[in-house]
Amino acid sequence: MLVPEHLVKGDTILIIGTARARGKAALAPAIKILQSWGLKVLTGKNLYKTHHQFAGTDAERAHDLQWAINHPGAKAVLIAGGGYGTLRIIDQVDFKPMQKFPKWFIGYSDTTVIHGRLLNEKVACIHGTMAFQFEKNKEATDSIKRLLFGEPIKYTIPRNKLNRSGTARAKVVGGNLSLIYALSGSKDDLSTKNKILFLEDLDEQLYHIDRMMLQLKRSGKLKHLAGLIVGGMSDMKDNAVPYGKTAEEIIHDAVGEYDYPVCFNFPAGHIEKNMALYFGKKAELKVTKTNVSLNYL
Repeated sequence: MLVPEHLVKGDTILIIGTARARGKAALAPAIKILQSWGLKVLTGKNLYKTHHQFAGTDAERAHDLQWAINHPGAKAVLIAGGGYGTLRIIDQVDFKPMQKFPKWFIGYSDTTVIHGRLLNEKVACIHGTMAFQFEKNKEATDSIKRLLFGEPIKYTIPRNKLNRSGTARAKVVGGNLSLIYALSGSKDDLSTKNKILFLEDLDEQLYHIDRMMLQLKRSGKLKHLAGLIVGGMSDMKDNAVPYGKTAEEIIHDAVGEYDYPVCFNFPAGHIEKNMALYFGKKAELKVTKTNVSLNYL
């Protein structure tokens, strides 16, 4: 796995939009915060364009993504926002220059598409808050800074009644469940064997969660995990006749026959305190009867 260099003051970070449009006012706080970290901020030339709901046309968004990949001096790329749109452009760009100019790609939700490609290209990345949300929660935003600058990081959270105890030492991969499901069968399909899988999602019907988890199970993605981390399962929807289980209970049942450690309610995903995670780097997940810890090795 190629791990990009950690940042120091004076380094350059890029901001691009690959999905939904975000205006200057929404992104100005992130630029100010990044500059306060001592970073030089450059933006894609199409960042503030709008084409229907998107941050420019597919061609314009693909241009900015390729510009970021190719940039010879930048050390990191922050995605402006999620929504939908990255899947439409991912096959229009070439990620091979990342081997020559490796850099951290930061985002979550729709950015799972980019993370999937990077992980298959053997390049580590960061699951974390996007630019338009940088003012939402200081602790979450500061966690990105810690990861970017290579500071030691360890998360400890309370136990959840659905947790399954155990210890796993493996690389962390994953992202948004709906996007992992959408990438299935493509060249960006996520490899989960002997990995710690992280999952989160937003605004889904409960029976959709069940269907997606069954797909992961039937395709073998859940059988050989080293461990499972479940983050925010936010604003789930139900039918008039209730499905009968929460999203967490659906996931718990889907992995019930396996024996690896599982934790729920991890502070990452579509929640206010969306703490940053390295994807592609080895960590130790320890689930006990009293708490859960995730420590990057």
